[in-house]
Amino acid sequence: MKKRRFSRALAAALLALLFAALLGGCENEPPKPVRLVIQTPLQEMNSVSNPHIRDATAFLKQASAAFAAQYKKAPVLPEVMTFNRVDEVKAVPGSFGTETSPDILFGAFFNLAGYVDMGRVVPLDDFVSPLLKPDLDPQSLDAGSRKGQVYLLPFLNVQNILIYNKELFRRCGLENYIGHGREIQDWTLPEWQHILDTLAARLPHGIYPLAVYAGSNEGDTHILTFLRAFGGKIFDSEGRFDFQNPATVKALVWLQEGVRRGWFPPHPENLELKDCSELFANGQLAISPFNNSNSVLAGQLDEYGFVNFPGTVATTFYRGFAVLDNGDPARVQAAKDFLAYLYAHDEWRDLSAGNIPASRRTLRKYRDRIPMLDEFEHNAVNVVNFTNKSPNWQGREDSFRSVFWPNINKLLALKITPEQCAADLDRACNAALEQGRKLQKLHP
Repeated sequence: MKKRRFSRALAAALLALLFAALLGGCENEPPKPVRLVIQTPLQEMNSVSNPHIRDATAFLKQASAAFAAQYKKAPVLPEVMTFNRVDEVKAVPGSFGTETSPDILFGAFFNLAGYVDMGRVVPLDDFVSPLLKPDLDPQSLDAGSRKGQVYLLPFLNVQNILIYNKELFRRCGLENYIGHGREIQDWTLPEWQHILDTLAARLPHGIYPLAVYAGSNEGDTHILTFLRAFGGKIFDSEGRFDFQNPATVKALVWLQEGVRRGWFPPHPENLELKDCSELFANGQLAISPFNNSNSVLAGQLDEYGFVNFPGTVATTFYRGFAVLDNGDPARVQAAKDFLAYLYAHDEWRDLSAGNIPASRRTLRKYRDRIPMLDEFEHNAVNVVNFTNKSPNWQGREDSFRSVFWPNINKLLALKITPEQCAADLDRACNAALEQGRKLQKLHP
């Protein structure tokens, strides 16, 4: 009997030892590698702290590699993926549920907001409030917030105005319209018409007055700005689109008339932003959109003049980060830790300088080296909120950006009247807005 009891006791002890050994073995196993997918559209970065960084892809590759090298919680395998802006719907929501679904997106807030409204983006207040909030520009934080929570982490912003070729103005007898230094000018609407008509009449063959384009959704933000030229607000008091407002219809008339008067390159409905940028860089375009991310022109700014969009309007693009939930808590945590690392280290945070940094600390450090910073700050009173925080702006086939530009394409192709265009825009864009409001949900 005693022998049997002893055997049972021994078996129990051995079982306990085995269980402890198994637990110990689990504790000593190295953590599993964490894949970290970072996506960004092709976008320039005019960085004064490191002029070798010329675009977002190079920035993110170097920063994520440095983060992975020092991360202690688990081995991190970062992968930076770049897509063309016009391919965002395919690259981002088209990858959801696959191995290339992003954990981090770096881009413009007006695009990233669509993924917030889908419920894919996790709130970042757990480390923004105590650590970063005092250092971040309040307006940029507000632009990335929904219902009091921060979903998009601002890194930098750019102000969008127009740039013009002073030499082409001189050749056309428009010296009196050239500004002083790098001031951001304003021309009245009659002055705009005189300038554009004069350029159309006097520029040599193959050189054109003004960049307008509608070959893809890239033209939407600048076209929306042109549509404010006669005082139209785009949105009504309830936040719905109101393109049939008389002032906005007048701007649509102005745009279409510009096609007939030769203000734009031939067939602007088929052009994209990159086409107009190349024309301007080659001296074949007198006036084109501009912001302080344009590193190509950064060293030649004194050769150009600067002016607000017609109607004394400018816009701001906030750029920064979103962390997406792919159903793996380890990937979400690694993504958050990467952002915390990025903003805590001067080497990476300061790459935002050259553009306008969201970090006040970086702004103070580099303000004397950021091109046109004083001019952009002075011009901030003319900046309008062109999205109005509307849901379903981007990210779906029925989003605003998907349905807006085809109507402008038809307008510039002279296939519809401005009045028809306004009615079609109201119908399509408000349907996108209503769909967004109906489907809108936030990650808890």
